[in-house]
This record gives sequence, C-alpha cells and structure tokens, in this order.
Amino acid sequence: MDYQNLHPWDIKPKEAMTIQMDLRKRIELQDSFNEIRVIAGADVSFDRKKNESYGGVITYSFPELKEIERRGAIKKVSFPYIPGLLAFREAPVLLEAFASLRTEPDVIMFDGQGLAHFRRMGIATHMGILLNKPTIGCAKSRLIGTFEEPGEDSGCYSPLVDSAQTIGVVLRTKKKVHPIFVSQGNKILLKTCIEIVLKCVDGYRIPKPTREADHYVEIIKKKPDIIKEVEEKEQLSFGF
Repeated sequence: MDYQNLHPWDIKPKEAMTIQMDLRKRIELQDSFNEIRVIAGADVSFDRKKNESYGGVITYSFPELKEIERRGAIKKVSFPYIPGLLAFREAPVLLEAFASLRTEPDVIMFDGQGLAHFRRMGIATHMGILLNKPTIGCAKSRLIGTFEEPGEDSGCYSPLVDSAQTIGVVLRTKKKVHPIFVSQGNKILLKTCIEIVLKCVDGYRIPKPTREADHYVEIIKKKPDIIKEVEEKEQLSFGF
C-alpha cells in the first residue's frame, strides 16, 4: 500500500507543530467512498527500555469482519513523548506496516484521536492524509473537549465539543460500560464514523478492528518473530 511523503520525521517539536498546522489545510470531512468492502484497524505499542515502537494493522472484510491479513513493523523511536505530537512517534512504524499490506482498505480505524486533538491533527487525521484514505479515530479516553454523559444503552452518544466546535462524539458501545471517543480522521463524515464503529462492535467495548490491532502489537512486542511467521503463513494460504 502506497503513502505520501509529505514531510520529514527527523525534526524538533516546534517544527512538528508547524507541520500539523500545514497539514490541516488538507483535511477533508466528507465521505469519499461509495462502498466499504475492506476495513482496517491499526495501533502502536512501545518499549521504553528498548526505545522501540511496534506497529500493527489488520484488514477485515466488511461488514462480516472476517480477517484478511495482518502486517506488523518494528522501529526505533526518534521523537520524544509530547502530548499532542504523538503521531510523530507512532506514524513512522505504522507507515512501514501499511506499506507491506497487499489488501488495500477502504476505511481505516485507529486506536487514537482524529479531530479531537489540540490542533485537530490526531493520529487518525495525520495518517488519513498521508495514506489518502478515509480514517476514523477511536480512542479509549478523552484528550480534549467537553461532553454530557450519553445514555446507558449501546448506541447512545453525545457530542464532544471544543471551542464551540463538535470534534467528535462520546459513544456507548456496550450497555452500562464506559463510552469511547470517536472522531473523524479524514475523508469521512462524523455520522458515517458512528455507523461504522457500531457495525464493528461485537460484544466488547472496543470495536474489533482496533481491539485486535491492540492485541497484535502487544504480541509483536513480546515475540518480534511473529511478524515474519504471520507473513509466511499468509503467503502459503493465499498463494502469494
């Protein structure tokens, strides 16, 4: 899968903020697809002692959510941990994982924020621009914004607001369980994000694509050889 090289990664935090502001001009907030046949989930994990990042992406048929393939990558971390600039730590290893995908997704869900970010440039938005794909931010916790608690039933949601702008929703995916924070990444409507996320809920709080991506990166952290093992197994299965 191809992606756009729109900026360098070996930069200082102030430069990173400038890049985010420049990339904001490229954000599209309308649906850019007619049909979803393949959806992907992506996540990143870190090992501070080894100074390594572990990226994983899994593609699924939609709406059946049958796994098609998974890819992973390992990369040294070169950017410091700074809230609001996490994409500069996470994106490099994710781009490497996406580059090895054979199945191109129609929509991608990220375990993180989209527009619900200080500069409206969370990992889902940043990656959506680089990959030129519709993306959804699906976070476990709030970064910014205010909201009223949504109803207790699954599917209930309330607006997440910052500076009088709706930047996402607080969505209940399971009855009487803590909600998640859904926001547009790029090339998609907020209404569509909600519909897709709910179709990916399979009895758990976290939608299947990002939940399984989270599990996969933790496996990679413990057993790095799993990346090669999975790829070799898929090559045999699909005859690549």
